[in-house]
Formats: sequence, structure tokens, C-alpha cells
Amino acid sequence: MIELKFLRFMKDGRLLHGFTENRRILEIREEEYLSDNPEVIAEHSLDDVRILPPVSPSKVVCVGLNYRDHAAELGMDIPDEPIIFLKPPTTVIGSGDTVIYPEMSSEVDYEVELAAVVSERARRVDSSAASEFIAGYTVLNDVTARDLQRRDGQWTRAKSFDTFCPIGPVIETDVTPDNLDISLKLNGEVRQSSNTSNMIFTVHELLEFISHVMTLEPGDVIATGTPPGVGQMVPGDTVRATVEGVGTLVNRVERSVWMD
Repeated sequence: MIELKFLRFMKDGRLLHGFTENRRILEIREEEYLSDNPEVIAEHSLDDVRILPPVSPSKVVCVGLNYRDHAAELGMDIPDEPIIFLKPPTTVIGSGDTVIYPEMSSEVDYEVELAAVVSERARRVDSSAASEFIAGYTVLNDVTARDLQRRDGQWTRAKSFDTFCPIGPVIETDVTPDNLDISLKLNGEVRQSSNTSNMIFTVHELLEFISHVMTLEPGDVIATGTPPGVGQMVPGDTVRATVEGVGTLVNRVERSVWMD
């Protein structure tokens, strides 16, 4: 596939599709989104549009404890199989959108992750064929209310607040996921830094495992786990999550600013 950075965006009240090139957005038809050779129908400046999440998933499937260096940091054993959980689609926001700090929590954490975007319905897929079901990769921040996670003894409430899943800004279609630097800066200071080669389960192994549990639909997202350095963020903070060759996801944390 030709290397393209696909994205969705709003301009003049319209949801549009395209890809980026030299700070330009080249608009394409929706039906050609994520295709190999889309026809350009218009051109826009990045400064004139609002970037949206690059997909609208039916579900976000996340993986806990999938970096060896993160397991070592926590003094935990390497899991025998992936630990998976879901974030609802209402958590999803885009780069530049605001993460809302919920009133019922006092400990909200960032977690940078590489995310795979599913290209077509996937059920009981073998890892050897997994690449055929992946449209590309993006950056994800698995925002978590850590105090509520501890209090509840399970993860649903802690992971599921509106705005708790920033994704974007683009889907990179031509990148190999197994050896990418991954990092996060909080207010310009590096807090997480690792490489996807430290994953316990590869992207393809995760797709196989998950697709044997549930059917994955086009546009669904698999978040592949976070490296060491997870920590708190507070209202007023700016978070920059970066995956090499994919992009940088930027979000500000606020307590009461809501996006329409």
C-alpha cells in the first residue's frame, strides 16, 4: 500500500475524509477512505479544519499489561494470555479535543498506546493472516481513573468516562508495528518512553486472540497496551502521545469544558 496518513475532519459543518501531505489535507470521497489509491477531489489547509478521530469504532478493545518493561516496573509476572477489556465508543475524541476530568475521580492517569484499526470484519482470524484485517495504525491514550479502578476491583467505570479515549490524529497505512519508539510528554516533560519491541503479545497475536473472543467490525480499534511511566494528569495539563512513524496525539485536560 502507498504510504498515506488518513484522517477525518470537519469543515463548514461537514464531516469530510482525506489524507495529509505537507500541512495540507487532500480531500477524498468517503468510500475511498483507507483505500490504496484514492482520488483527490479538493484541498484544504490544516489550519482551516477541525481534526476528528480518524475512525468511529463500534468498540475499542484494550490490552492490559502488554509491555515487558511495564510488567517489570510493577513487579508483576508476564501474563500467559492477553488481558483484554473494552472502552465504549462514547469515550472516543480526536487530537486537539479536551479530556474531561470527572468529578467523581481524583486520580486520572495517561497511558500512551499504539492502536490498530480493523479494516474488515474479523472472526477467528489466524495471526499469520492478521495483516489482511488491519487498515493501519494510530495513536491512543487510554485515560484511566486509577482510584476508581482500585475501588471497583474491575475496570469498566475507570476506563469508560466520556472523552477517556483520545485517538489520532491520523491512520498510518504503511508502518511495521513491531519496532516503533513510543513516548508521552506531559507539559513538555517525557514521562513514558519505550519501544513496541517490548510488547509481550504482538499486534497480530492480539488480533488472533481477540477475534476468537468477539467479532471485530471495520473501524474497530485494538489498543495494544502501554509502556512504563504511567502517571497522573490534572486539569490544565497538556498531553502529547507519540508513536514513531504514526504521529502525535495532543490533548488538554480540563474539568468542565465540553465538546459539542
